[in-house]
Amino acid sequence: MTSVARLVRGPAAVAPALAVGGFMVLFFAWPIAGVISRGLGGAGPAAALGEVLGSESHRSVIWFTVWQAAVSTALTVAVALPAAGAMARLHFRGQRLVRALATVPFVLPTVVVAAAFEGLFDRFGLAGGGGVNLRHTVWAILLAHVFFNYAVVLRTVGAHWANLDARVEDQARVLGASRAQVFRRVVLPRLAPSIAAASAIVYLFSFTSFGVVLILGGPARATIETEIYRYAVVRLDLATAAALAVVQLAAVVALVAVSNSLERRRAAIEPASPPAAAPRRRGPGLVANLTVMGLILGLPLAVLVERSLTAGRGGGYTVRNYTAMAERVNLLPDTALAALLNSLTFAVPAAALALLVGGAATLVVMQSVSRGTRGLGRVFDIGLTLPLGTSAVTIGLGFLLVLDRPPIDIRTSVIVVPIAHALVGIPFVVRTLVPMLRTVNPRIREAAAVLGASPRRVRREVDLRVAARGVAVGAGFAFAVSLGEFGATSFIPRRPETLTAPLALFRLLGTPGDALRGQAMALAVSLMVLTAVAVFVMDLWGDTRRGAF
Repeated sequence: MTSVARLVRGPAAVAPALAVGGFMVLFFAWPIAGVISRGLGGAGPAAALGEVLGSESHRSVIWFTVWQAAVSTALTVAVALPAAGAMARLHFRGQRLVRALATVPFVLPTVVVAAAFEGLFDRFGLAGGGGVNLRHTVWAILLAHVFFNYAVVLRTVGAHWANLDARVEDQARVLGASRAQVFRRVVLPRLAPSIAAASAIVYLFSFTSFGVVLILGGPARATIETEIYRYAVVRLDLATAAALAVVQLAAVVALVAVSNSLERRRAAIEPASPPAAAPRRRGPGLVANLTVMGLILGLPLAVLVERSLTAGRGGGYTVRNYTAMAERVNLLPDTALAALLNSLTFAVPAAALALLVGGAATLVVMQSVSRGTRGLGRVFDIGLTLPLGTSAVTIGLGFLLVLDRPPIDIRTSVIVVPIAHALVGIPFVVRTLVPMLRTVNPRIREAAAVLGASPRRVRREVDLRVAARGVAVGAGFAFAVSLGEFGATSFIPRRPETLTAPLALFRLLGTPGDALRGQAMALAVSLMVLTAVAVFVMDLWGDTRRGAF
């Protein structure tokens, strides 16, 4: 039994499993079951599913969801892989800052990402005015997905790449191999597990993308996720929405199982410590990679900031849009500034709840590995990742359907907001803590014991220090994800105390008018700054070399 496993014994080992299982059953499985039961109860699951799968339009939506996710994944890996190599093999001043900045787009609210790209298209004449129209096209979706998922490849593959011994590559070069041959025959085979793990995560996020497709794709480009929203909210066709949710859940379960399997394989072969040979400090590709990274990630955000300071058509630059956030508009039940403060208020308990449940789940997973009961660990590992791929709209709808009666009548309570946000943050905590604890070298514990350290001190000095870094990373992600979540929250009754910044931003963006659009851009930049701060804290306290998500 490893020292991680010794953290809980006897009855205490059962308590985390019961607590995590109870929470997920009550706030995830039950709402999802409620949606399926309400939507398919009349005609039966087979009839509803048969109608969806037999419809040409629905099959077209499913096929578009599959292939756009595949293309998005291929483009993201192709664009981010060179930067991952540069960050792994080259040392330069400000490297941690660059890594943190590159992670910001991943945790940005999807409505902020969509607003940034719409502003980018307008600024450079790509919205139809100059003959090229990217708005409401598949290219807009693909570009936004590359922007959003870039950090997944950069951190996951880059962390593995940095721990590979560069001397093997140097030996191949001495034997006459070209740079292309070294990469193809030496580097790429060793990177394959991490590339596959990152690709699975990117595919899952692109497959379940909601805000980006809803706003940038428009009515002509629909995925399973956006169709669930449209049938449930716009058309009030719960049967079709639930049948589509069943199709999506089946795909998500398969994708999560593949992703977790690849992550375990990557963790099993990844070196536990960096190689003895230090990476080279400079290289000819550094400037080129940083330039490409700046264009892909920095340009949309720079345009977003510029638009937030614009006074309107034909006007100059001003901070009026920011001061207007404190003014009430009829469109919202409260001011945009109040919505931003609400998001901050909800993010703290949401992150704490995600850490509590995710930490307990991590103990269950590690316990199952040490005791040989891998089946239980895999059930928790996969089950706790499902909310990440499940439609937030479906979860929100489920809250309305089942959390409106005793003994769990919290549908109109403000506590339902952090619970919904924590459901999305829990997978990030688990996917951060579990890989980190799996890569702890057992010989370090053995060496500490040989030197006279007690089991308690080994746990404190080795395992808990690694776990503390994972907690910092998981907390940063859970906090940032809570700030940007708006799918499930959109089903909560519209009251001033439940209005969050993403909801306010979504309504402001959907209403014409320069004043409202300017206020929306200011609110978007404010959200971006807050998520950036969370990422910086995460990278400052966490262990960025592991690159776990």
